[in-house]
Amino acid sequence: MAEAVILRRKFNAKDLAIQALFLAVIVVIVAEAVSSARTNLAEMGLSSGLAFLDRATGWSYSFSLIDHSIDDSYRKTLFIGFLNTLFLGLVSIVLATVLGFAVGTARDANNIAVRSSATIFIQLFRNIPLILQLVFWYAVLIHMPGPRQAMSIADAIFISNRGVMVPGLTIPTVAGIGLTVFAIVAGVLIARLSAMRASLKLLIWLAAVAALTLVLWATFAPGDAGLISLPELKGLRFVGGLPLPIEFVAMVIGITLYGAAYIAEVVRGGLQEVPKGLIEAGRALGLQEGMIWFKIKMPMALRTIIPPLGNQWVFLMKATTIGVAIGFSDLFMIVSTSITQSGQTLELIGILMAAFILINFTLAQLVNLLNARLRLKGH
Repeated sequence: MAEAVILRRKFNAKDLAIQALFLAVIVVIVAEAVSSARTNLAEMGLSSGLAFLDRATGWSYSFSLIDHSIDDSYRKTLFIGFLNTLFLGLVSIVLATVLGFAVGTARDANNIAVRSSATIFIQLFRNIPLILQLVFWYAVLIHMPGPRQAMSIADAIFISNRGVMVPGLTIPTVAGIGLTVFAIVAGVLIARLSAMRASLKLLIWLAAVAALTLVLWATFAPGDAGLISLPELKGLRFVGGLPLPIEFVAMVIGITLYGAAYIAEVVRGGLQEVPKGLIEAGRALGLQEGMIWFKIKMPMALRTIIPPLGNQWVFLMKATTIGVAIGFSDLFMIVSTSITQSGQTLELIGILMAAFILINFTLAQLVNLLNARLRLKGH
């Protein structure tokens, strides 16, 4: 036994030495590559480093969630591109997931017409390249009528060749929602950590929400502020509301339909993994098909669906980079333009890589937490 322990320690020491040597070689190679790159940049008269982030860009772009101008620094411009990518990715992921679950459920239906329609949807949007779908939807949208002849939906949503105008929340309303959500989370934590009775916990929770909301409106809301800002046509353009440019709408439609086709197949596979005996048991108890889906099939299928679904979410977030083909100002396009204007290629590519690593790593961790939450006890 003692000889086995000594032999195992020798092997462990040998493995550690090999790994340390391999790591040292990698460090030397990276350091040499960085040194060579700096030398080459110096010979071409290009400076390295991140000092350029404080310089003004001198150019503008079509879409931003916050105020912007041509005098913004590269730092702010890259941050705006990061917000645009994050916003586009999250909207597309949510819509693709909802549509994908609906189509995947229809794909598993007993009705042949519903099942055939879902199959056609999947085969159509999954087998056409995403870039081709994006260009198609962009071409359709730019041929919509002008603002004066814009298509109207309930006099609240307007669709034209300038984009889609939708109702938007006013700034006090957004702040009120944020504080209300914070109050709700705080109330839940207080309720869980305290030993008070349930009725008293609920009373304190509701009082905190009401108090924070009243304080917010008394402090920030102007006298004529409404909860929602509606778009209104004035002259040749719309004012108010939330303007969504053509490029953004085309990206959302293309990514949503393409992603939903793949998510639908993931959902269908998860539903088919549910043991038939559980479904038959539900029917034997007299449950309707809807109750069987909500109480048996979907809760069991989620444990199979979540891991591949997370992969699809990461893929859809990376798919936002194709917006450069139609001029959408996401992080990839802004980095590409910044490289052309500043010449800081290595630094900007590094920023782009770090941003996507941060987004996708965070998304993957959230999926892992969700998967652990749904895992059966003892597994």
